[in-house]
Amino acid sequence: MNHLDQLESQSVYVLREAFNKFSRPAMLWSIGKDSTVLLWLARKAFLGHVPFPLIHIDTSFKIPAMLEHRDQLCREWGLKLIVSRNEAALAQGQTYPNGRATRVECCGLLKREALKMVVVEHQFNGLIVGVRRDEEPTRAKERYFSPRDQHMEWRVEDQPPEFWGQFKTDCEPGGHMRVHPLLHWTELDIWEYIGREQIPVSPLYFANDQGERHRSLGCYPCMSTIKSSARSVPEIIAELRQVRTAERAGRAQDQESEDAFEKLRRDGYM
Repeated sequence: MNHLDQLESQSVYVLREAFNKFSRPAMLWSIGKDSTVLLWLARKAFLGHVPFPLIHIDTSFKIPAMLEHRDQLCREWGLKLIVSRNEAALAQGQTYPNGRATRVECCGLLKREALKMVVVEHQFNGLIVGVRRDEEPTRAKERYFSPRDQHMEWRVEDQPPEFWGQFKTDCEPGGHMRVHPLLHWTELDIWEYIGREQIPVSPLYFANDQGERHRSLGCYPCMSTIKSSARSVPEIIAELRQVRTAERAGRAQDQESEDAFEKLRRDGYM
């Protein structure tokens, strides 16, 4: 097998382990490139069928083109989608764009709390997430199977070891397990796989007429474009081989304070 085959094989193995171990699994889908690759892998793992629901956390601040892409794939692939929003926080204007919260507080209210609500409502005990170790330092501390307690908190200092492909899949009562099948992938791996498999991704990743594109997708008040002429997957791959800036450099909430993102993740953020 070549490099991409090996990555794919490991991810499919983790997906099948998760489906076998958890009675109520679900997959988080942000509509970004990583979670869309994860969705593609799930379809491969289960012979074209995704046997669990997808969860989209809707902050109400996504670019419309992202939601259009989401809805198109749901129709074409027959996906079961659950959309969760923190309607109370939105009604009270407790958001960064309304000036009543910092960026990190806004993420906590609109993403973390919305996720808590949907997990409790549907009693999910396994959440499949498309995070990668190379994406940012906090995510490099994750395991393939990472337990969360009943409050969704992550005890980063007390994680089970994972030796020889053996995973600890049980968690305390009321908690759930986060499963990370893409943990061993890199950003370049993701784009090479997208190119090989011809996976449909959001057009926002490709350069527009102003010579700008998005490298990482999120809520529009907190993400920015990069200068780029890459209008195709091969051109993005060539560009990534040259750049030295961090992938999430355009995500403003990551820059709010030195440990802001780790605090968010410890409290249950994706």
